[in-house]
Amino acid sequence: MKVAIFGAGAIGGFLGVRLAQAGADVTFIARGPHLAAMQANGVTLRSGDETVTVRPRCLGDAAAAGVQDYVVVTLKAHALPAAAPAIAAMMGPESALVTGINGIPYWYFHGLDGPYSERVVESVDPGGRLWDILPPRQAIGCVVYPAAEVIEPGVIEHTYGDRFTLGEPDGSRSPRIEAFSKQLITAGLKAPVRPRIRDELWVKLWGNLAFNPISALTASTLDRITGDDGLRALCRGMMLEAKTVAEALGVRFAIDVDKRIAGGAEVGAHKTSMLQDLERGRPMEIDALLGAVVELGTMLEQPMPLCRSVLALVRERARQAGCY
Repeated sequence: MKVAIFGAGAIGGFLGVRLAQAGADVTFIARGPHLAAMQANGVTLRSGDETVTVRPRCLGDAAAAGVQDYVVVTLKAHALPAAAPAIAAMMGPESALVTGINGIPYWYFHGLDGPYSERVVESVDPGGRLWDILPPRQAIGCVVYPAAEVIEPGVIEHTYGDRFTLGEPDGSRSPRIEAFSKQLITAGLKAPVRPRIRDELWVKLWGNLAFNPISALTASTLDRITGDDGLRALCRGMMLEAKTVAEALGVRFAIDVDKRIAGGAEVGAHKTSMLQDLERGRPMEIDALLGAVVELGTMLEQPMPLCRSVLALVRERARQAGCY
């Protein structure tokens, strides 16, 4: 099985190392000092008491990788439009694109019955460019649960988690998704195939759409956001607004809002990815995590006053910091 990891940073690197250990033909697509270090010294993964180094093919030019069976994309959503032509260079007619990206995916309405079938989500795919370059029929949904960090170029530290939940947009158990799940399981990872992948996407997104922007606006860690009565109430209100939208689109939530907030509290004194990006002057995942949710609310004529207000505030905060 030929697998390319596009954007082989923390999560992509962790996944790629495990796949390489299991015998997959893995190619890492990366750039900068991280790429140079991997080319020179291999890719080192630290996980608990284990330290392992593998030497997959590491390239800066995706086209040089050739056509792959699977291309796993672990970029942040806002980086995907610019990367799409390079990703497409590795995609043949039978290739699968595994989208391990937070938020509402560009293919969200592909394979979904109802009045909004095949609709483009402009917040994450302006003008449907991704839809055209990376046809959604080739996409496989992936909800990423592990936490990892690139602690120095070429070195990845895995903190916790080993589950990559997979799902076809149309809910089928296709041969391609079964084969990829089996490969991940062989690599020692959990890779369940779910018939309702959007339910899984929303449970993760449900917390992120509130915790992330509020953390960026307040510079607060998750323990403070969930422990302060006012901030917790704001999160809860945003999440209930989003729940109304999701359920109108057929999503079923397996847990209630308070349990999801409690899950965030258990993480403790953690800076969300959006706050980390703000502090480092990097683009923030505003549109995939909250902008797209508000867009769906507009489509459904839902008012969403809290989500709209926080979205306006965090967009302006990002503009002021040069991160939007």
